[in-house]
Amino acid sequence: MDASTASKATATGRPSLAPLRIGLLTDGRQDLENWQLALIDRILADDRFSLRAMIVCPPKVGAAPVAFRLAAAVERRTLGRQPVYRPKDPGFSAIASVTLGEQIGRDRGSELDLVLAISPLDLPQDAFSDLPFGSWQFSFSHAANADADWYGYHEVIAEKPATELRITVRRAGREDETLAMAEFNTKFSAVRNADFIKERAVTLAMRELRKLADARALTALPPPATMSAPRPPGLGKLLPYAASLGRNLLARGRQAVEEKLGIGAAPWVLFVGDGRAEDFDPRTSVLLEPEDDELRADPFLFPHEGETYVFYEAYTPSNTKAHIAVGRLVGNRLESVGIALKAEHHLSYPFIFRHDDGIFMIPETNRARRLEVWRCVEFPLRWELHATALEGQSSADSALFPFDGRWWLFTNLSEFHAYEDHCSELHVFEVDGPDLKWMKPHRNNPVVMGSTEARNGGRPFEQGGRLYRPSQRNQYGIYGYGLNIMEVEELDLETYSERCVRTIKPDFAPGIVACHHMDASNGRYIIDAMFADQANLRR
Repeated sequence: MDASTASKATATGRPSLAPLRIGLLTDGRQDLENWQLALIDRILADDRFSLRAMIVCPPKVGAAPVAFRLAAAVERRTLGRQPVYRPKDPGFSAIASVTLGEQIGRDRGSELDLVLAISPLDLPQDAFSDLPFGSWQFSFSHAANADADWYGYHEVIAEKPATELRITVRRAGREDETLAMAEFNTKFSAVRNADFIKERAVTLAMRELRKLADARALTALPPPATMSAPRPPGLGKLLPYAASLGRNLLARGRQAVEEKLGIGAAPWVLFVGDGRAEDFDPRTSVLLEPEDDELRADPFLFPHEGETYVFYEAYTPSNTKAHIAVGRLVGNRLESVGIALKAEHHLSYPFIFRHDDGIFMIPETNRARRLEVWRCVEFPLRWELHATALEGQSSADSALFPFDGRWWLFTNLSEFHAYEDHCSELHVFEVDGPDLKWMKPHRNNPVVMGSTEARNGGRPFEQGGRLYRPSQRNQYGIYGYGLNIMEVEELDLETYSERCVRTIKPDFAPGIVACHHMDASNGRYIIDAMFADQANLRR
């Protein structure tokens, strides 16, 4: 299944509707940013939409401190450079361009269904609000004007655990409404923080446009707490930020050198304890002492012929290209059995399960740009490739399981230009089972967006007829900071909803700074964790 399959209107099985007529509001047609070009490309490529015009509007004016503009320009040139984005759709150059105040034309402007602002603009409150679906805006437009963009700085300077993105809509006679919201792990650099989230904003906007194209109605989220738009940072905040950024760059440079020398791999380890998936207490866990210099993550428990095996990602400080290892759990010890799966590329997240008379595994193979299902030939060390799917796509941490009479694939996809990231989008497919002969995408993929909840963090499990999904909680600039237990409240190809019922933080053992995966089976649970340094690992 290729990426375009999931985006076609016919995939919904619904009657064909007239395309949504969209206008883009911009402060000019020159020097569009990568994310703006990508958004235009994706709108043009989807037959549910008709991009009628680029409407040039007055830019938002205002003065930002000279010191900030200089510092931001330097950071942009050094840390914000991206590959050139080349529009893929030949229709891009044919989009009509008009200026606000001109007669847009009865066959175009007066027939728009909605407009979407892609620049910070100075518009009257009621401009375009009388369109059927109003005027849409990204929250990052509130932190920019014609001569400066300070989106992302406030969150980095204030050390916010996550940075928020919202899409709001303005309709006649209503307060501004939130259509969609997501939170993303705050980066160390404000420029990278903003650029990363703007790239994610393309996916979020396209999802909301597709939902509107199918339903022809808007559904708003509860109103947020009142928040004022941040101002450009002054010198008093800019100097400490610059010092912090410099320290971070030095630390990252040192880490890169250490990794090249084979001494800087992240020290992930495994803890095990007695308990159930729904209510285990990580404070009762015991460290599975590493053998030699082996580092371990993404563990899955697998009972087989009266014994419990652990399949996990394994690597060493001198070789971070991980393979899938397997050990036998004996009490609070892990006895090494061997290497279950090895490849030319990195492997992790060995999601292992039974079906009929077979044992299957879905390791993370995103560097191969496809999803792979392996079948066990001789347990536990001999496996053969059984099926593939999502060819050409970058998927990670996939889970394939039956629930309520149907098979489901939950996977984290990353469609990107400059910032590949598997922590921000959860995609759901109904499938036939491990053969993957057919796949039906969820109508609203990605069904979850945001790094605080989207990425899978272990095996989904049932309790009392309810489905629960462990997920990663990526915050504070740390990959894999913590875990969530999400209760899936609605699941079919038309709807999806879940809520967080539990959060697990990295506070259950001295010296750990992250924990991002768990599994449980037969009254035992296993969880991974990362120590701050090798000294804590060998405490």
